[in-house]
Amino acid sequence: MVKANSLSILLASSLLLACGSGDQPSEQGTGAGVAECSGFCANAGSFLSVADVQSVIAQAVAEASARGRPATIAVVDRVGNVLGVFRMNGAGTTVTIDGGRGVVGGLEGINIIPDTLAAISKAITGAYLSSEGNAFSTRTASQIVQQNFNPGEQGQPAGPLFGVQFSNLPCSDLNNRLSDGFGAGPFRSPLGLSADPGGFPLYKNGTPVGGIGVVADGTYGLDLDVSNKDSNPDEIIALAGSFSYAAPTDRRERITLDGKVARFSDAVFTDLASNPAAAPAFATIDGASGTLQAVTSYTAGAIQAGTAFGQAASGFRPDTINYPGLDAFVLVDATNTERFPPSAGAAGLSEAEVRQLVSSALSVAQRSRAQIRRPLSSPAQVTVSVVDTDGSVLAIARTRDGPVFGTDVSLQKARTAAFFSGNNAAADLTGTADAVYLNPDGTPSGTTIAIGSYVTAVRNFLGSPSALADGAFAFADRSGGNLSRPFFPDGLNGTVNGPLSKPFASWSPFSTGLQLDLAFNQLVQHVVHVVTAGGAADVGKNCTTLARLPNGLQIFPGSVPIYRGNTLIGGIGVSGDGVDQDDMIAFLGLHEAGQILGTINNAPAAIRADQIVVSGTRLRYVQCPQSPYINDPATKVCDGK
Repeated sequence: MVKANSLSILLASSLLLACGSGDQPSEQGTGAGVAECSGFCANAGSFLSVADVQSVIAQAVAEASARGRPATIAVVDRVGNVLGVFRMNGAGTTVTIDGGRGVVGGLEGINIIPDTLAAISKAITGAYLSSEGNAFSTRTASQIVQQNFNPGEQGQPAGPLFGVQFSNLPCSDLNNRLSDGFGAGPFRSPLGLSADPGGFPLYKNGTPVGGIGVVADGTYGLDLDVSNKDSNPDEIIALAGSFSYAAPTDRRERITLDGKVARFSDAVFTDLASNPAAAPAFATIDGASGTLQAVTSYTAGAIQAGTAFGQAASGFRPDTINYPGLDAFVLVDATNTERFPPSAGAAGLSEAEVRQLVSSALSVAQRSRAQIRRPLSSPAQVTVSVVDTDGSVLAIARTRDGPVFGTDVSLQKARTAAFFSGNNAAADLTGTADAVYLNPDGTPSGTTIAIGSYVTAVRNFLGSPSALADGAFAFADRSGGNLSRPFFPDGLNGTVNGPLSKPFASWSPFSTGLQLDLAFNQLVQHVVHVVTAGGAADVGKNCTTLARLPNGLQIFPGSVPIYRGNTLIGGIGVSGDGVDQDDMIAFLGLHEAGQILGTINNAPAAIRADQIVVSGTRLRYVQCPQSPYINDPATKVCDGK
């Protein structure tokens, strides 16, 4: 017989073992299995089962109940299939978008966003930003999308993924939707990527298999100051849900960006008010603590098993034809047919040139040292997209373990570079419908933003009355990004804004400028579609109404336009493993393909945007790492090319 005091000691010991100890999340939270994967662990068994999804939800509900904070919980797989959404009794049904600085405009202040959409967006963000080499959360996203990096540090450049929140949008022509069928991704995110703490990746045996997103506090915002430790109910409840599915400790809080540690979570397992290992079975809470939710265009309201990433059913599988010897992966549809094989473009790129472009970029990636992966000296893992000048997709391929978010982002980047380097941008923007801003309750506010006003702003800023209409300069995404920051030069707080950005007083990650305004009406239309349970039409597969930018604009580095001599013929975009690496892989991929073929090239140096000087500040074109290769001491590899 065990005495009462002995039983208390045993229970306390069990709780400590389950929840960890110390200031860092315990390794116990990862569950059993491999913790040191480097991009090759995913297999046909790497997926969330129905029982896994039930366990994640039950653990989150137990923590929310222990705290008296009813929550809405969403679980997705690695490619964005929604596997279950559970709303607890008493949980709020909407969230308010709040950037925390009192900004008016853009999405700021809108309070009719369904809680389910916010939770799904958080879950997708955790899944999409993570890989076997890195684990990023929505708190990480908050850290890397603000006006200074780190947030709260004056005089620092903007976050390295500034603008990534408006990717993987519900209107993207690349990302699939439930109407396309459950399974093959990547799938759209209802609000783009989230910067609101409360979204984590989920792992099994060292490989990401999905994500969890939680809404409990009614606010969809971000963290303005990373110098302190927050106690965020969304984050703590989501952390409890991730117990036994948490990222390996070596993949969280140990990834650096520009020498700064990527913030994964302010909560640790010892902060929990419950013991996740002792959470009630899902069957006992379903219908008692809350109910599974049907979410229009995302889930019918039942729990489903996820797909195994890298298998054809997930929409990502090994290439078997076009890129031999490069361990390439391609996107496929539900019939296992490749979606974007190399093809010729109307502006002159041949199929052979496109195939070589992608092959050369993948080759550069494999030789390059990743910035945001462990173990150290791992090769970069990215997605490469090539487009025509009209935005048509000519090819998309990727390395094995590139984060999923980079699929849509690489295409945004390629299109953005081709768009701003051509001679149609001014006419396209001027002919686009105004963005119609809303009151908090969703009614029109009377404020409209003329998209053509950004053309005028660029021309005034650059002192060029024909800018964006003459094709006189080649713009990489780094160049356009310079013009899209709330401070110019980037990071010098208190200076004027770039012409594609709003002034800082009216800027936030939810009110950015041209990037959001182009897609604003489409985002609103999608929210209304969900709010009305399909009574209002869903948005089509075009985020901007512009044929050249159907999945939106991107404003952080990783693309260059493609030229034949002095003639623009397309764009190449890269995303996945550090923005300097993205820049280099796009730039050198084109350069090396040009050396092999002798028919294509980077923009002539004389017309690159780094020849533009504004008020003594030179725009940037690309920025390559100093010593980028794994087994090669070469330095300054982009110089003179």
